[in-house]
Amino acid sequence: MADRTTPQDQLGAAVLAALGRVLDPEIRRPVTELDMIRGVDVQPGGSVRVDLQLTIVGCPAADTIERDVRSAAGSVPGVATVDVDVSVMDPAVRRALTERLREGRPQGVQFTPDSLTRVIAVTSGKGGVGKSTVTANLAAALARRGQRVGIVDVDVHGFSIPGLMGLTDEHGVAPRPTRVDSMILPPVAHEVKVVSIGMFVDDVSTAVSWRGPMLHRTVNQFLSDVWFGALDVLLLDMPPGTGDVAISVGQLLPHAEVLVVTTPQAAAADVAERSGIVARQTGQKVVGVVENMAGLVQPDGSVLHLFGEGGGDETARRLSRGQDAPVPVLGRVPLSVPLRAGGDAGLPVVLGDPSDPAAVALDAVADRLTAMGRGLAGRKLGLSLS
Repeated sequence: MADRTTPQDQLGAAVLAALGRVLDPEIRRPVTELDMIRGVDVQPGGSVRVDLQLTIVGCPAADTIERDVRSAAGSVPGVATVDVDVSVMDPAVRRALTERLREGRPQGVQFTPDSLTRVIAVTSGKGGVGKSTVTANLAAALARRGQRVGIVDVDVHGFSIPGLMGLTDEHGVAPRPTRVDSMILPPVAHEVKVVSIGMFVDDVSTAVSWRGPMLHRTVNQFLSDVWFGALDVLLLDMPPGTGDVAISVGQLLPHAEVLVVTTPQAAAADVAERSGIVARQTGQKVVGVVENMAGLVQPDGSVLHLFGEGGGDETARRLSRGQDAPVPVLGRVPLSVPLRAGGDAGLPVVLGDPSDPAAVALDAVADRLTAMGRGLAGRKLGLSLS
């Protein structure tokens, strides 16, 4: 039987295939897979019209998507001109999309014990030890290794992840996440999906003064309504101490692993130990300690221990009590000007200056966490006997 496809049909198929390589910047999936391309019309002479429908009115990524669609279609040999007709999905199409993205799961906390996502809560006994800096750099380091990574900044009162990840503008204001019906799409920075209460306040200087029930509801919403898609690792930037948020996370994610950040001061072990104890009380497992500010490397290679020594080892020793296996010190991160500068600039040092001693140390922590893997205990494997 003769092939009745015309040159115009063939060109249209080639254009559609090219559009399959265009990703929605927020959802991180091809626009063709998201039903955002309603049709491709090819006229004689190579004139192409693409019918593009956005998820919502005022989509912040609209210009980027339209530009990428126009560029992809125009790159196909034989295309002379490209016209992009932009519209917005009707409610029924949008609802079908959100249901498909949720993969049939009911609304609720996504990262259940049988989820394939590894959840790691980065905690500290007190503020000012560099917990958020460690979180941001570990996320960037893991993403650079090809892992799909997300961060939930649950340090509601002292949020800093948007700035550390380069998501804020010159005034320190972070972009508001896009909402598609009840689903929140997290902004992406350095290939990491990020959500923080800092994205929902009107003024960066706003003091968030919430008590227990409001904090619990916010944490629950971040874990339920924010669509992260399939993640390999979700990092939680926890607030310092053992207050309401730590208790809420323990209730919502009792299977999470805990990484404790402390300083070299021996006295810091006292307060760092407490965060690990609270985690264990909710069923979480402490997987390691990171000692931050572990000396300042001098030009001659020697190390000046401004904050003393031994805090990391002492914290690990104390946290090992009551666990089946000892808690290791996964890394010692030295004081570093590039580490501080990278945080100010929104470019994690593991990306901006990977040869810096702090970057090397943080990369090593990422390697050790990856090597640990996650146990299968408590996970449904989806196997059946025939």
